[in-house]
Amino acid sequence: MSPGVPFDVLLDKSSKRKILSTVGWKKDDRLFGSDAFNIAGRFPTDSFSSLKYLQAAPYDSPAVSFYTSISTADILPTARNTVALKRSDGTEWSVEELIAMQLAYVRELAESAAGEKVSDVILTVPPYYTQHERDAVVDAVEVAGMRTLALIHDGTAVAVNYAMTRAFAEQPEYHIIYDAGASSIRASVAAFSAIPADAKSSKKDIATAIAIKGIGYDRSTGGTELDRRLREILVNDFVKKHKKDIRADKRGMAKLWKEAGRVKAILSANADAMASVESIAFDIDYRSKISRSEFETACKDLQLKFAKPIFDALSNAGLSLDNITSVILTGGSSRAPMIQTAVKAAVGESKIALNVNADEAAVLGAALHGAGLSRQFKTKDIRITDIAPYDIQVSYHSEAKSEYSKPRTINTLVFPAGSKFGSRKTLTFRRKDDFSLKVIYKNTPVPGYPTDLLEVEISDIPEALKNLTEAGATDPVVKATLVLSESGFVTVQDAVAYGEIKDDSIAGKLKGFFGAGSSSSTEAETERETMARSESVSTSAEGEVPSQAEATPEKKAPVKDTIPLGLNVKLSSVPPMSVSQKRTARERLQAIDRAEASMRRREEARNSLEGYLYRVRDLLEEEGETPFRKCSKEAERDTMKEKLEETLSWLHEHGDDADTRDYISRRTALESVATSNPLL
Repeated sequence: MSPGVPFDVLLDKSSKRKILSTVGWKKDDRLFGSDAFNIAGRFPTDSFSSLKYLQAAPYDSPAVSFYTSISTADILPTARNTVALKRSDGTEWSVEELIAMQLAYVRELAESAAGEKVSDVILTVPPYYTQHERDAVVDAVEVAGMRTLALIHDGTAVAVNYAMTRAFAEQPEYHIIYDAGASSIRASVAAFSAIPADAKSSKKDIATAIAIKGIGYDRSTGGTELDRRLREILVNDFVKKHKKDIRADKRGMAKLWKEAGRVKAILSANADAMASVESIAFDIDYRSKISRSEFETACKDLQLKFAKPIFDALSNAGLSLDNITSVILTGGSSRAPMIQTAVKAAVGESKIALNVNADEAAVLGAALHGAGLSRQFKTKDIRITDIAPYDIQVSYHSEAKSEYSKPRTINTLVFPAGSKFGSRKTLTFRRKDDFSLKVIYKNTPVPGYPTDLLEVEISDIPEALKNLTEAGATDPVVKATLVLSESGFVTVQDAVAYGEIKDDSIAGKLKGFFGAGSSSSTEAETERETMARSESVSTSAEGEVPSQAEATPEKKAPVKDTIPLGLNVKLSSVPPMSVSQKRTARERLQAIDRAEASMRRREEARNSLEGYLYRVRDLLEEEGETPFRKCSKEAERDTMKEKLEETLSWLHEHGDDADTRDYISRRTALESVATSNPLL
């Protein structure tokens, strides 16, 4: 999105609208998209695809095991116990660095199209992404040298795209966004309605409200899993025909992976397809006929999984199919006949809608949402409300009643699954000493992933309570505010010691008499108002005050009854990249960029020299009364010819080893001889 630039999808350097999420190397040349994907058959350990599976994945998790079953890349653990990938030359790259390269490539395309620098980015992520995975996405953006404006869920972005050209009534209209992508299948129940743009204004401007009511997903089912099963058919067929195990041959497996994707696309529109790979392995040319029925039989156990996210989303939203206007299909795998058949059987063919671009709806919706966050653009007023996919709770130890008693662990649910993004909750504690809060998922979100998000040490409590007590506060408490951001990150925003201080002066008594109220009474009113809009946390324990939801102003002037406390945040067992790690990674990428820019300048200088040499040679070899001969003397042409032959000889003998300055100096020397001729 840029002022004056048409609102459309970026084209890559080959003018293609769809760019594969792949980065690779052909020796020293770094490639992206389909170019990087296609070299896997020749350089199987230098082409890296499907990196989404590895974002923030612990090295020993099932996600990494699945990745090794679909990829020929070599993996190894990082210092953070995540995954790095190793090239054939031994160079190691973290997942964040490889994704950052892809983001930097897209930025280059954007800057070329817009004619200006691009620094801000908005990205779509699956709604099931954990905080660890969201951290990994943002880390990759920062390593690429950009700033994340926001993260938006895939289904929500498609909903924005759907609402771009449509109007809705005040009564909510429910649609299901069914997204069958490469890595998973997701379903989001979205409510579309019209609301006043400004409730306080007398103008009757209308805004479109999109509220996500429920989500469902299956992380193990998607286009990649279909490709894996189809490749397994090809592998078994090859072994059966040729009595050789191709699984040990990385080049052969990479070639079969590419062929499986091609055959799957053909089977989407045909009953059978011919698989053909020349010199696949062992000097064998492989050919085989694959039928759609054979493929669907291999995926029979997935049939029930295809539609399950729809019913999970409906259950989470508290709705039924009768409330749904349509099921909007999106994602490349939604074109697969077996997936369409399963969805139609589940919801009825009359509810199926194909009215968004399956490949581009998410990115166009995200771009429009990003433009709405900026003041540079005037866009349709679309307001979104998204929800958290998992239960998030805080865990802490109660204060021991004596030195011999064992403190109990108390778990308090703060943001239940389905909580709105942008919510805040304030927890109130009766504590006398410093203590720690752990923010964790109530249940394991993904097999092999940790549940801990962060741990916060709240300090300076005894001194703060002492100061409040000396100031006349009665029964001071500790308050900690947690925030669930619009991008799905949970943080502990602040912690304070608070105590109501009575003002016994005449002015204070008059203030209380006439209803102005103290700071604590104002706070209580705010608590009641917010609790009506957001579910409060009712978990309580002996010695603790029940947690309550309350609004926290963005800017709160310091008052004498509130004292800020110290916060020391410790990261989870799978921490995001540190500042120094991101700086080092950015420097590595910048070094590659400089080397590639130098290589491009060298090639441009060489091409420029060669082009000039051939132009001079053609002019010298022309016969007859040509304009060049009329504008030059015989002696000048002889000098030029001698210099030309000298330069051509140098280029033939030393051109491959020369640097950019050598090419430029050689052309400059030849041009100095030809300066008297206007044609040169």
